[in-house]
Amino acid sequence: MIKTNLKKIGVFGGSFDPPHYGHLKISKIALKKLKLKKLLWCITKKNPFKKKTYFSLAQRLIMCEKLVKKNKKIKVQYFENKIKSSATIDLIKYLKKKYSNTEFFLIIGSDNLIDLNKWKNWKRLVKLTKIVVFPRKDYDQKAKKSDIFQKMKEIIFINNKHINISSTELRNKLN
Repeated sequence: MIKTNLKKIGVFGGSFDPPHYGHLKISKIALKKLKLKKLLWCITKKNPFKKKTYFSLAQRLIMCEKLVKKNKKIKVQYFENKIKSSATIDLIKYLKKKYSNTEFFLIIGSDNLIDLNKWKNWKRLVKLTKIVVFPRKDYDQKAKKSDIFQKMKEIIFINNKHINISSTELRNKLN
C-alpha cells in the first residue's frame, strides 16, 4: 500500500465585494474541519455572473488583507493577471502545476452549487478538486434537489450555523 502525503489547500474564490466576517468565519471552519495547510482567498476582478463590482479590485484586495491579517494560514491572492482568465477551472489547473502533491478543496456556498453546471468546464473542475459546500440562507434545500447535486458523487457539505451576512446586504446598506 502506497502512502501519500498530500498537502491540503483550500481555494475560496469570489469577488469579495466587500469581504466580511462571514468570509473569515467560513475560512476558519474550513481550515479546521478539512485540516487544510492553507486557504487561498482568490479574488476575482469581477464575478462573471454580475455586471459590475461596487469596490475596485485594489480596494477589495486591501480590505481582504486587513480582514485576514491575524490568520497566517489564509493567503489573499489575485491570479487573473498570471493565468489570463477568471474561470475557476483555469485557476485550479494553474494551482495544480504550482503546488505539486496537493489536494485542492474548492469552497463554495450552496447558492453556487445550484449553478455550478454554468461554470466553464465544471465536469473537469469537480474531478480536479473536492467540492466543499457551506450553507447559505434560503439555498440549502434547493441545492440538494438540484441536478448538479444528483450527478455529483463527492460533495462535502459543512454543517454549521448559517452565517447571516452577505456582501449584497452590505452593498445595499451603502447605497
